[in-house]
Amino acid sequence: MAKTFSIRRQEVVNEAPPVTNLKDRWPALFDAAQINEEFRRITTINLEATFMAKLDQHTTKIMSLVSLRGGASKMNIQRIRNMLLEDESVEKRREVAIRGLMVYRREKEEDLFKEQLDGGDIVNEVMKIVISRGATLSDPTSASIFIEGTEVLRDLDVPRACAFLMGLIYGLNLSYPKELKNTFEVFQKIFLELDGLKASPKVMSLKSKLLC
Repeated sequence: MAKTFSIRRQEVVNEAPPVTNLKDRWPALFDAAQINEEFRRITTINLEATFMAKLDQHTTKIMSLVSLRGGASKMNIQRIRNMLLEDESVEKRREVAIRGLMVYRREKEEDLFKEQLDGGDIVNEVMKIVISRGATLSDPTSASIFIEGTEVLRDLDVPRACAFLMGLIYGLNLSYPKELKNTFEVFQKIFLELDGLKASPKVMSLKSKLLC
């Protein structure tokens, strides 16, 4: 994959082929380990390790800021926090922080996440993390990434799915969904520390609050 990087990037950037075509031509590009490597080749950043470290660093502060939200967001915030009453694992705390962050940034969780029990058509989803919950609390949660209606990665926890979705966006040269631009900007500029000096005023303000 390293040897073919320049050829692959030229193809991805200049031709913008459909995801199904890329899966056929570059199947390794959709392997978790290679997503990490491709992201590193593009940005020099260790995708998964950096994303998780920054998310863990800011989780407590994110939830503190989120708790200050009132109005229409208050019920959603309480519902998200209640997820920890059932499961206090590291993965669940990370998921709760990400969901809380989305509410704080005034974006909808359902624009990124789709619960498997919700039904509906995934074929027309441009970009989605589909979540399958276990029948009991002891059963693990499994998340899959769908891009252009195609499943591209499966058997992840929710936070890892968010990190790998960022890797796929860079690796496949995709744009952020308009309805999630605020959330993805935080992923990029705070959790992955990419182009942080070019962040929007709202993200710069959030970063300052997280670091104070």
